[in-house]
Formats: sequence, C-alpha cells, structure tokens
Amino acid sequence: MPDIIEWPFCLLTPRQIQANVVPFTRSGGKSLGGVEPVTRTDLGYWVIDYASIAMQNRYRNQWRSWQAIRQKLGGRSGLIAVRVPSALSAPYESGSFEPIVDLPHSDESFFDDDTSYEQGAISVVTDGNTPLGATTTRLRIIKAATDLVGVRFSYNHALYETGPAMDVDGDIWTVSISPSVREFIPSGASLEFDRPTCLCHLSEDRGMDVQQDAIGKNASPNVSFTEATDYWNQLALGLI
Repeated sequence: MPDIIEWPFCLLTPRQIQANVVPFTRSGGKSLGGVEPVTRTDLGYWVIDYASIAMQNRYRNQWRSWQAIRQKLGGRSGLIAVRVPSALSAPYESGSFEPIVDLPHSDESFFDDDTSYEQGAISVVTDGNTPLGATTTRLRIIKAATDLVGVRFSYNHALYETGPAMDVDGDIWTVSISPSVREFIPSGASLEFDRPTCLCHLSEDRGMDVQQDAIGKNASPNVSFTEATDYWNQLALGLI
C-alpha cells in the first residue's frame, strides 16, 4: 500500500480554494453547419488549487511542516490527501454549519492518550453496492438534510460531487455523481461529508517552492494539485 499523507489544513490554511472536475469530452468533428457535437465521457478528474496559504515567520512549525511535506512528496510522484471544504453545500440537518464534535466512549472514558472520538454532523451511507466506474449511486440518509443534490463527499480519499436527483424513495436518494467511481463502494459504507478529501499529486514538480520574506515576515504560497488517477487505475488492475 502506498504511503499517503494528508495536508495539515488547520496548520497550512489557504485563503482561497478551487476544486473543480475537469471533464473529458469527445468531439465528433464539425458538421456542415459548423456545429461541433460533443459527448461527455464521465471520466473527468479533479484539479484543486490552494491559493495564498497563510505562513508567518514566527510560526516555525508551519515552515517545518511545509518542508517535510515537500520532501515526502518528492515532486509529482508522491501521494497526498487534500481536504476540500464543503460547508457551503454540505447537507447539514439544521440547514446551517454544524461542527464535528469530540465525544468519549460510552462509559465516559477516552483513548489511552486522552483523546476522544470525532463524530461528524452528517451521516450518510450507501444503499446497495456501487461498482467501479459507476456514474450513479444510491445514498441513504442517517443524519443529514433531506436534500442530497449538489453536495460533495469522499470515500477512501476518492472525491465525488452529486448532480440532480434521479429518484427519491423516503430517505434513499439515487443521484448522478462525478467523476466516475474510483473503486468499489460496498453497501452500507459510511461516506465522508464533513471533511471530504481527494487523493492527489502535485501538479508540478516545483509546486511547493516557497519564498521567505525577511521584511514582511510572512509568505503566501500557492499550491496546485491534480487527482491521482494513476493510483486508482493501478488499484483497479490489482497492481497495488
């Protein structure tokens, strides 16, 4: 299993984020009237841009973390799970932002290091198996709003975005999703709606270059990521 690290979002926080599916389309060539018919293939991939990441000289842990991540990734070859904020579209049951809460065990105890469980505000599971390459899925609401149109979620760091509802039967929603499913998702799988992530490579080998400012005492680097479709392809072929 490849070594996957996660971007420390709370430590290296971008001021602006873009997360967009780049669709693959096929052209049939222009007709006599000059119209070019285009067919969607549903094999798109994510491109995620972190802009103006806030770094200050006085916070040495930011610089150490940045340099450690850069060393680990080694340019475009490394794998990193990148968080995609979803609060603006997340299906919170209350209709407004709900934070993740920390909870103890049922007997009020904590883990050995005194940490607690993290419980998300949203709970949605798959209803039935979702095969590799699927462009639709069935979702069952456990704790969420009653509308799953235009929301984002991830499963094992594979990020998806839902489209219009195709069918609604009580708390079960059948929706189209983009991009196509990266790996088999079993029935009853818990999906990550609170803090979805996307498995990526750096878009450029020098994508984590950063400039130190001795006068301004801060830096605001940008980083671009591209979904690691090669990883999902190798996983599907049983190579990893």
